[in-house]
Order: sequence, then C-alpha cells, then structure tokens
Amino acid sequence: MSNHNQYDAIVVGSGPNGLAAAITMQQQGLSVLIIEGKDTIGGGMRTQELTLPGFHHDVCSAIHPMALGSPFFATLPLAEHGLEFTYAPIEAAHPFDDGSAAFLSRSTTETANSLGIDGKKYLDLIEPIVANWEALAQDTMGPFRFPKHPLLLAKFGLNALLPANITANKFKTQTARGLWAGMSAHAIQPFDNWASSAIGLVLLAVGHRYGWPIPKGGSQAIAHALASYFISLGGQIQTGHFVSDVEELPKHKALLLDLTPKQILKIAGKQLAGGYQKQLSKYRYGMGVFKVDWALDGPVPFKNEYCSNAATVHLGNTYEEIAGSEEVTSKGGHPDKPFVLFAQQSVFDSSRAPEGKQTAWAYCHVPNGSTNDMTSAIENQVERFAPGFKDRILAKSTLNSRELEAYNPNYIGGDINGGIIDLKQLYTRPIFSLMPYRTSSPSIYICSSSTPPGGGVHGMCGYHAAKTALKDIFNIKLSL
Repeated sequence: MSNHNQYDAIVVGSGPNGLAAAITMQQQGLSVLIIEGKDTIGGGMRTQELTLPGFHHDVCSAIHPMALGSPFFATLPLAEHGLEFTYAPIEAAHPFDDGSAAFLSRSTTETANSLGIDGKKYLDLIEPIVANWEALAQDTMGPFRFPKHPLLLAKFGLNALLPANITANKFKTQTARGLWAGMSAHAIQPFDNWASSAIGLVLLAVGHRYGWPIPKGGSQAIAHALASYFISLGGQIQTGHFVSDVEELPKHKALLLDLTPKQILKIAGKQLAGGYQKQLSKYRYGMGVFKVDWALDGPVPFKNEYCSNAATVHLGNTYEEIAGSEEVTSKGGHPDKPFVLFAQQSVFDSSRAPEGKQTAWAYCHVPNGSTNDMTSAIENQVERFAPGFKDRILAKSTLNSRELEAYNPNYIGGDINGGIIDLKQLYTRPIFSLMPYRTSSPSIYICSSSTPPGGGVHGMCGYHAAKTALKDIFNIKLSL
C-alpha cells in the first residue's frame, strides 16, 4: 500500500468512472489516490495481445459512442494527453439475409433516405434529440432532478421510456425495424421492457451528432489519456492491489468505490447500516455476454459494402429474429442464432494488427453466469453475412461470462452494464434515492455504472459521485 499518511479522497477502481471521479476531485486541488487491483489501469478499457503477437484486441469495451457525447469528457484536454480518434465511413451497419443492409451514418438525411417510407418517421424521432443533445445530456446523464430543460426532457422521455417493441411499430420497413433492433439490443434486455428504447435512441442520436469514434491503439488509449491528465494534476495511482476490506486503506476523508453493490457489500459492508445493506443486496444484475476475439488473415468478407465500411456491425437479421433471441436469452436460454455485436476497428486503425491482417471482436448475450461456449453460434452468425469468414481465422480467444467476471470483477455474471438498466433501475440504481451516489456511511460514495446514468464509457457516474462528495465533505459546489 501507499506510504502516504492521509488523502483527501481515495478511489477504488480505475474504470472510466473511477478515473472521472478522481479527476474531478483532483481538479479542486485535493490529494487523491486511485487504487487498482490489476497491474494496469482501465477497468473495461483495456487492450491486449489476446491471440497472436502484433494483434491488439480490446479485452472488454470496444465501441465508444458516448466518448464524445459525454458532457464530462468534453471538458477534458485528452488530446493533449495522447488520445486520438479515427472514424469509419459508416458508424454502424446491419445486414439482412437478402444481401441488403441498414446503416447509421453521420448524416441524418442519408440514413433517413435509406429507410424509404420510414425516413420521415425516423427523422421525427431522432432529429430533436440530435439537435438538442447537449441540453438533454445535462438532464439525462445523471441523477433524477428537476430538469433544466423540462419541455425537451418531457418529449425525449415520452419516447425513451417506451418498450423498444412499441417504438419498432412506428416503422414498416425491414430496414428501419432491423436498424432499430440492433441499436435497442445494446440495452441487453427484452424488447418489451419499459425504458428499453432509451439506449437505442441515445446511440442513434450521438452517432449522428459525433459519430462513433475509434480510439487509435485501442480502448486502453482512453484510459491512458485520463490517467495521464489525472497525474498531471498531481494525482497518484497504485496498481496491483485488490482491496479486500476498506479498513485497510490509508486515512482519507472521502472514499469513492468504482464497484457494483455485490462487491461493495463484500469489502465495505461493515461500514454500512443494516437497512442500506439490505437495499443493496436486492440490486438486480442483467444478462451476461460471451465474447470472442479473432486474429484474421485479411478483412471480413461481408456481402454488403456498408458492412465493410463500418467499424460496428449488428448481426441478427430482422427485428423479429433479434427480439426473439433477446427474449429467449432473458429467460435463461441460449439461442442458436443470437444477436451478435461485431466490431472490426483494425480496418480503420492500422495500429491494431500487422500489415495485411485484421482483428475482430464480438459478443452475444447469454444468461447471467452462463458457461456455455457460444463460439460456434457467433461464428456462424458472422459467416451467414460474410461467407468465407471462418477461412480467414488465424487464432481466437474466448471469454464466457464467468471468465469475464474473473477478469473484471465489476462484470457480475458477465453483466457489462453494472446491473440491468430497466425502468426499475434506470434512475433508482443502486437504490431508490434522489442522491444515489451516497451510501449510509457519510464518507463512502459509489461512483460505478451501478449509479445513474449507468453503463458506457462516459465517466458521468464518476463525475456525479465526486460532485456529491465535494459538496458534502469539502463544501465545494460544481456544475457542468
């Protein structure tokens, strides 16, 4: 452990939210220590040679729609600390069995025109969010509070709180319904859940507003830039130390935990009131994921050129097929044709693979804690839309949901969102509270994706937790 006698704040965990919390505290001139269990910082933002030398794979998160849509990240000089983004010509593509494909491009008009008779409905749904994203982000990317833009929020909320299957019924074409299904499936829950439209709407809107940026060199580049900035402010980072009990930590005034409720109960339960512990114990986790990384002897031979020009490809064919597979998985099943979230960033970032070679990344949803091997099911889905894909595989690496949790303890049962983000846990995460970052202990705060606004690489959970602690303990008031 660090030999420093006392810190103003200690942050346990160095994912995007832990780093954001630490930066926010350090910006106020406080002394802040980050403690990370693994030997490298980053949480879900890590890049390693998982298959063959020279092939750099994102271990966990690989797709970063919120990296530029985050109000907090927008305030940081991350480019000065080595973070560089590149872009694919198409943000995301969605192929169908007939050889056609839906796509998300930066242009709302181009995307809408590709949807035929559904184009106007698409624009009516998405354009108000795109045009007002910065204002909406202030009201949606944090705890529930009286909105700064109530009319905008009300209009967004009416659509966001709908089940994804009701939103899908606004559209008639296979193209529009398929595009919507792929975006909605990022919510990792059945399409008949209330509020399951929220994530799909946000992903489409920020795609039009900012694109879906690709960090050069991999997800680790985001973590390195955040850490570099934090250290430049005077912050300290200690890696290679898993905290098993908060009582072992150096003296501090504020403790911020980039952990989910299950882990918090394990390492800090003795510090928390019995009633609060009981509330945390009822927190619900969602579906897990099964992940595959490939080293490839060339680009993926997609039938449709939109897919070849997109860094992210949603594989699942029609809306009905995707909705069905998510429903089966949510009830504990393993569909033969799962929805597959597929990424091929090396096509647009040559630093990730040797010349002439490529990397590819994919996962499908599985029941929480599943140990089923979904490699064949995933590869069959890729081959379905890219005949010849399997012939280009040089090596592969897989992680089932239990192995993902072993790699990153925040991924309980493979849940990469820090808990299901349904209507009951959209704002009331991890408990029902107007200030969910506080715990029953006056010095302990939660800054993980188990607080609003939930999963994703945006740092907003960390920012709001730090903002709360700064006000409570240090009498410092911030506002984004």
